[in-house]
Amino acid sequence: MVRSSLMTKRIVFLFIGLFSLCLFSCEKDIDIDLPEAERKLVVEGSIEPGLPPFVILTKTEGYFDPIDINSLQNAFVHGATVFVNNGTNNVQLTEICTNNLPDSLLPAISELIGVSLESVKNFGFCLYSTLDPVIFGEEGKTYTLSITAEGETLTSTTTIPTPVVMDRYWYKDQPGFTDYGYLWFQLNDPQPAGTAYRIYTQRIGKDDRFIPANGSVFDDNFFNGLNFEAFLWRGHEVDEIPVQGDETWDYFQQGDTIAIKFCTIDQPHFQFWNSFEIAAFNNGNPFAAPATIKTNIEGGLGVWGGYGVSYDTIIAVD
Repeated sequence: MVRSSLMTKRIVFLFIGLFSLCLFSCEKDIDIDLPEAERKLVVEGSIEPGLPPFVILTKTEGYFDPIDINSLQNAFVHGATVFVNNGTNNVQLTEICTNNLPDSLLPAISELIGVSLESVKNFGFCLYSTLDPVIFGEEGKTYTLSITAEGETLTSTTTIPTPVVMDRYWYKDQPGFTDYGYLWFQLNDPQPAGTAYRIYTQRIGKDDRFIPANGSVFDDNFFNGLNFEAFLWRGHEVDEIPVQGDETWDYFQQGDTIAIKFCTIDQPHFQFWNSFEIAAFNNGNPFAAPATIKTNIEGGLGVWGGYGVSYDTIIAVD
């Protein structure tokens, strides 16, 4: 995911560079000597109650390096030593590549790592995980991640908070539209301040997995201890392409059966996804203020995050 952000920034930089050259080419030639970016290891890992931890380990690429299927496959870091510790057990994770797994296991891997089933089948991912139940996620526990790879050592710590359960969900048509609208929710945010959330939805029969809502994370900075209502936009797969002129792109449709995964997360975990979504929203806009993605990985980039999870299902009827 960090990789996709770098790819988009690369395109924006080229656009700005070409635009500037067009403005000033009549006066003088401009030579820019760009220093080579330092390669860093990138972590995307998480743990949930009742599920094993997983870690995807990649490395950053230069802005102007070629992008093709081989370079993307080469971004995976193999042969790393990865441990997860829950204060009682210290378990080493095993490297697993989806190209070596039977198709029957791919839907579970797709759900675990948060990538579309089509991408898992067509591209193939390598991750580190384990089937040892002593390190499966438990509410209220703290999990420390340690990675040794390519001469580097990375560490991070996260918690699985006790989940805050949403009061209720309902669907409502967007004014001006018939049969298309938003998913609404009512939440009673607890004290003290600092509680943060991430929300996913899955349209049964339409989506292969739970997909983060468009703007999936929020915390209680403005509503600590309050009972409030809000709505959310439907999320999309990264490779999902909108139909031109489709004004219902971000809406749910009446009759949809919507499964909801509502997660409570700690603040460092929230800060990563919040800054990542801000950066993703600003990408492609050369006039937007630069956004730095915050990481909770010591010695590298990315995120290691625990989720306290609650589930619900509704049928979209206004």
